Amino acid sequence: MLKIFKYVKDSWMSILTIILLLVGQAICDLSLPDYTSKIVNVGISQGGIEDPTYEAIRKTEMDKILLFLSDEQKEIVFHNYTLLTKDDLKKEEYEKKRKQYPILEKEAIYELNKNANKEELNEILELPILLISSFRGDGEENQKLRDQILNGFPNDTDVFQILATYPKEGIQKIIEESKMQMEQMPDSILTSGAIHLVKQEYVALGMHTDQMQTNYIIFSGLKMLGIALLSMIMTIGVGLLGARLSAKLGRRLRKNVFKKVVSFSNTEMKQFGTASLITRTTNDIQQLQMVLVMLLRIVFYAPIIGIGGVIKSLNVNSSMAWIIAIAVMSILTLVIILFAIVMPKFKIVQKLVDKLNLVTREILTGLPVIRAFHNEQHEEIRFDQANQDLTKLNLFVGRTMAFMMPAMSFIMNTVALVILWKGAYSIDAGLMQVGDMMAFIQYTMQIIMSFLMISMISIMLPRSTVSAKRVIEIIDTKLVIEEPAEEVLFDARQKGIVEFKNVSFRYPDANEDVITDINFIAKPGMTTAFIGSTGSGKSTLINLIPRFYDVTEGAILVDGVDIRKIKTHTLRDKIGYVPQKGVLFSGTIASNIGYGCKSITEEELQEAASIAQATDFIEHLEDTYHSPISQGGTNVSGGQKQRLSIARAIAKKPDIYIFDDSFSALDFKTDAALRTALKKVTKKSTVLIVAQRISTIMHAEQIIVLQEGKIAGIGTHKELMQSCQVYQEIALSQLSKEELENA
Repeated sequence: MLKIFKYVKDSWMSILTIILLLVGQAICDLSLPDYTSKIVNVGISQGGIEDPTYEAIRKTEMDKILLFLSDEQKEIVFHNYTLLTKDDLKKEEYEKKRKQYPILEKEAIYELNKNANKEELNEILELPILLISSFRGDGEENQKLRDQILNGFPNDTDVFQILATYPKEGIQKIIEESKMQMEQMPDSILTSGAIHLVKQEYVALGMHTDQMQTNYIIFSGLKMLGIALLSMIMTIGVGLLGARLSAKLGRRLRKNVFKKVVSFSNTEMKQFGTASLITRTTNDIQQLQMVLVMLLRIVFYAPIIGIGGVIKSLNVNSSMAWIIAIAVMSILTLVIILFAIVMPKFKIVQKLVDKLNLVTREILTGLPVIRAFHNEQHEEIRFDQANQDLTKLNLFVGRTMAFMMPAMSFIMNTVALVILWKGAYSIDAGLMQVGDMMAFIQYTMQIIMSFLMISMISIMLPRSTVSAKRVIEIIDTKLVIEEPAEEVLFDARQKGIVEFKNVSFRYPDANEDVITDINFIAKPGMTTAFIGSTGSGKSTLINLIPRFYDVTEGAILVDGVDIRKIKTHTLRDKIGYVPQKGVLFSGTIASNIGYGCKSITEEELQEAASIAQATDFIEHLEDTYHSPISQGGTNVSGGQKQRLSIARAIAKKPDIYIFDDSFSALDFKTDAALRTALKKVTKKSTVLIVAQRISTIMHAEQIIVLQEGKIAGIGTHKELMQSCQVYQEIALSQLSKEELENA
C-alpha cells in the first residue's frame, strides 16, 4: 500500500494544506461544546456574567470585600478600580454614568478600569465574594457562622461591622477555614456561586441584567455559527483537495498500468488474463482512489478529535473518565469482531469480480457461437453462478457492516444515558453544572466518533491493500521481452533480410519445444511461405520475428542484427503485420488503414485499399473512407475486415510483410487478385506468408513445410512436389493432380 503513495508525493503542498485545514476543523469542532456549555452555564444560569470581577460595585460593598484582603491585594484592587461620586464627576459625565448606574445618585461606586487585569482580580475577589455570600445565606451552616461572629451581639447586628473590629489574625483564620471547605468543590461551582452575588450587586446598581443576559446568548450563538461556518468551509476545502488528489492518483495509476500492459508480450497477457487486467485498471484503482480520500480525511482528523476530546472532557469533569474508557473498549471490541469476520471476505471479492468479468467477456465475445449452438441457457446459468457468488459475498459483507451502525448507535445512546445518570447526581450535589454535563456528552460522542472513523478506515484498508498489490503487481512485472541497454543499428547493406539461425522455442512452463532447430533466410523481393498441418508451429514461428515471444535457443537476425539487440519499437517499425484474426478499431475506415502511418495522404489510403481489394465495398458506402467502424469491426464482414487489415499493413510500406493466414476469409478470385497486386508493391520488401491453402503460396519463391515444429522441406512448389512427401499430401488433399500440373 505504501508504494501507492509515491504517485502523489509531488502533491505534498496539497497534502500539507489538507492537514492544516483538518487541524483547523478539529479545533473548531472541539470548541463548539465549550460554547454550548457557556451558553447554559453563563448565559442562562449566571445571567450572562462570565467572571466574579465586578464591572461596578457600591462603595459600601467594596468595603466589605476589602475586609478579607491583604494590603497587597487592596493595592491591586484600588489600582484596577476608580471611585465615582456625584460631587467629583462633571455634569455631562455624571449624567452618562447615572444612566448606566442609577444608584450613583444615592451613593458612591467603584468602576472597573478599561485596562484592568481581570484574571488577577478573579483570583483575588472570588474568595471574599463567597465569604460575603456565606454570611448572607439562609442555610444552617451559614447561621452557625454568623452566630460564631456575633458571639453575644443581637441577631440584627451587622456582621460586617463586627468583622471590621476583628484583628488580622482572626480574619485570616476565617479565610483559611473557608479555603479548606472550598477545596472540595469544583472551580466552576465556586465561580458560579460568586457570580450569583455579583448579579445581585448589578441589580442593586440598577443595571439592565436581562439585557446583559440576552446579549451574551446572542453573541455566543453568533460565535458558534461563525465557527460552524468556518468548519464547513474547511471541510469543503479538504473534500475538494482530496478529490483532486484522488483523481490524480487514479489517472497516474491507470496511465502506468496501461503503459505497462501495452508493453506486455503474449506471455504476460496469458499470465494475468484480459478480464483481470480490466478489473485491475478499473475496479481496483477505484478502490484506491476511495481509500486515499478516506485516509486524507480521517487519519489526520480522527486522532486530533479523539485526543482533544479526551483532554477537553477531563477538564470538564475527570470523575466520569471511566465512562469514556468503557465506551472506547466497547467500540474496539465490536470493531475487532467485525474485522475478524469481514476481513477474509475482502480478499475473495476482487477474485470474484475478475471471474464475473471473465465470464461476461467470454459470453459477449462468443455470442454468435452461443446462439448457433443454442446454448444460451447454459451460458445464463454460468453467468448466474458467477453473479450469485459475488452477490452473496457482497451481501454478507454488506449485512455484517450494516450491523455496525445500529450497534454504534446503541453504544453511543447508552453512554449518553450513563453520563446523564451520573451527571444528574453530580449536579444535585453541587459538584457539576448542567452546561458541563452537556459538554461532556458532546466530547464523549466526538471521542467515540473518532474511534469509529479509525475503525472504518482500518476495515477499508485490507481491501484497498489487496487492490494495491494487484495494481502494483502489473506495474512491477518484469517483462519477458527485455529492451536492450544499448541498441545496435541495422546493417544498411542487408535491408529487409530475415534469417533464422538454429531457432528453437517453447512456451513458458511447457515441457517440450513448439519449434525446433529452424534455419532459413528470407530475402527482399521474394516471398517466403509457411505451410503445414494444424499445430505444426507456423504462427508461432512468425510471431517470433516481431518479438511477441523471444526464442528459447538460437537467434533471429533482421538486417544482420539479432533482434534482441534492437528496441522493439525500432524492430516493429520495419514490419507490416497482418494477424490471423483481423482486428479493427473503433473509428473510420481511413483511421484504420492509416493506423500505422499518421501522415498518410488520401491517395496513399486509396492505393492501399486498392491493392487489398477493398475499394469495391468501400466506395459503395455512403461516406466511403470516412464511414464509421464499430468496436471490433462488428459492422463489416470477415472478408472485409481481413482486407482492411491487409490494407493497413500495405499503407505502412514496411521492409518486411508478415501475413499470418491473412487470406483465409477471401475467395479464390479476390485472393489471386490481391496477391498479384501485392507482388507489384513488394518488389523491394521481404514477404512472409502463413497459409493453409496451396493456391495462396504455390507461386512463392521459397516455401517452408513444417511438421511438428520442424522443417520437413524447403523449396519451390515444383521442388517440394518432387522431394517432400508432407507437402505432396497437403497439396493433393486440396487440389487434383490436373490442377497441380496446370499450376
